[in-house]
Amino acid sequence: MHTPVTIIGAGLGGLTLARVLHLHGIPVTVYEAESSPSVRAQGGLLDIHDYNGQLALKAAGLMDEFHAIVLEGRQAVRVLDRDGTVLLDQADDGTGGRPEVQRGDLRQVLLDSLPAGTVRWGHKVSRVRALGDGRHEVTFADGSTVLTSLLVGADGAWSRVRPLLSAAVPEYTGTSVVETYLFDAGTRHPAAAKAVGGGMLIAPSPGRQIFAHRERDDTLHAYVGLSEPQDWFAAIDFADAATATARIAREFEGWAPELTALITESDVAPVLRPLYALPAVHRWDRAPGVTLLGDAAHLSLPNGEGANLAMLDGAELGTALAAHPADTETALAEYEEAMFRRGAEAGSDEMPGFDSAEDAAQGLINMFAEKDH
Repeated sequence: MHTPVTIIGAGLGGLTLARVLHLHGIPVTVYEAESSPSVRAQGGLLDIHDYNGQLALKAAGLMDEFHAIVLEGRQAVRVLDRDGTVLLDQADDGTGGRPEVQRGDLRQVLLDSLPAGTVRWGHKVSRVRALGDGRHEVTFADGSTVLTSLLVGADGAWSRVRPLLSAAVPEYTGTSVVETYLFDAGTRHPAAAKAVGGGMLIAPSPGRQIFAHRERDDTLHAYVGLSEPQDWFAAIDFADAATATARIAREFEGWAPELTALITESDVAPVLRPLYALPAVHRWDRAPGVTLLGDAAHLSLPNGEGANLAMLDGAELGTALAAHPADTETALAEYEEAMFRRGAEAGSDEMPGFDSAEDAAQGLINMFAEKDH
């Protein structure tokens, strides 16, 4: 089968690209390894910024749908010291430029905006090869293949499309996070709920951090960050939830109990997520008929920009292709130059709260103060 534009990966960036192409009447097919949109949880809250993610949604004609899924009040921010001292308590007054939505809700908005059949589920890529003249063949795990005139790798950190353009591979950043969830927090975990407040909590420390969000349905979703080599985590048996929880909690001995409760009172087994990144400056030479977007192109430490940049990549690539219907290579060159700059800027940003200096908390407070001006 031949498709003019083939997108690998039905994440936010790939779906935004598909939506913008659809609006411009450009045929597109998205291939996704997962078997259905609901096969796994889609992650936590995303703050969608008015200077990138929202611009993408405007290009996609989906601002009304976006506003309908915003969780009010979640732009509130609290920064606490390790002893529980409140260093910053910033309310959500409704004027902020980074409203929060559930990632799964946003993905569903994008999926609902596409014609039925645009996304082909259960298509895991096993091989990609160039055929010359900008054409590519994609082979899937079930043995089926597709030929395409334009191949877009929107397939994340471990992209199967990236090797066509770049030899770069993600490297471990030296930091991992352990995810926990506390359900019915106001009733069952009141101390932790009070510490988190109505939006986001950050309790920073050199090499150690607790970050939490109040999600929908009174759920607290925490990311417990530790800067340690992978061997350190490999020594912890995460298959034994109680033992793993106790081992992680030991690293926060002496912290306020309302903060450590986000570890010890988790209603699910802790999940380890090592953090990887591509080189901060990741570029490649223009190759006919193929490009990358999102984490496939510029994976970096979580700094609040990843999903926003992926969506903006998708929107700008779609807009460029529509502007140059007879000259795909010009469209790709324009898109990549702008994307390379964005990716390099975002890749240089640190993960909030992991400063090596003891003034990590003050650095965060200054950052949020700058966002207000």
